[in-house]
Amino acid sequence: MKVVIQRVSRASVIADGVFSGEIERGVLALVGINSGDDEKIMDFIIDKLVNLRIFEDENGKMNLSVKDINGGILIVPNFTVYADASHGRRPSFAGGARPEDAKKIFERFIEKAESAYGNIEKGVFRADMKVELLNDGPVTIILEKECDSL
Repeated sequence: MKVVIQRVSRASVIADGVFSGEIERGVLALVGINSGDDEKIMDFIIDKLVNLRIFEDENGKMNLSVKDINGGILIVPNFTVYADASHGRRPSFAGGARPEDAKKIFERFIEKAESAYGNIEKGVFRADMKVELLNDGPVTIILEKECDSL
């Protein structure tokens, strides 16, 4: 699983022309699914999403998590985070999971995220999405965890 995390002042997503989710201050997570992603990987990534200290405290230090500030998490499925652009001019998307497998993994990921933290919004798998955000910082972090790296 590979996740691009952005600290945001606000973010929203419209999927296939329909409003899907919106948060104020919090984290936008663009989630790429790999075929080997399992419960342990999901738990690791969700723990990071909820507890990663990327928000400033009263002293201006990044000591607070999205949970500490009671912020929102907007989770958007995004297979392009697994794009390989190392050869040629057209990215290869062979690195991620097959769509039918990725959809099941993404749905389970959302279930687990909602159990771990109540303030979750989400995009729609395989939809044409328009994501709008106001990046705060900017703070952008890439989380990656593969099945053999736990």
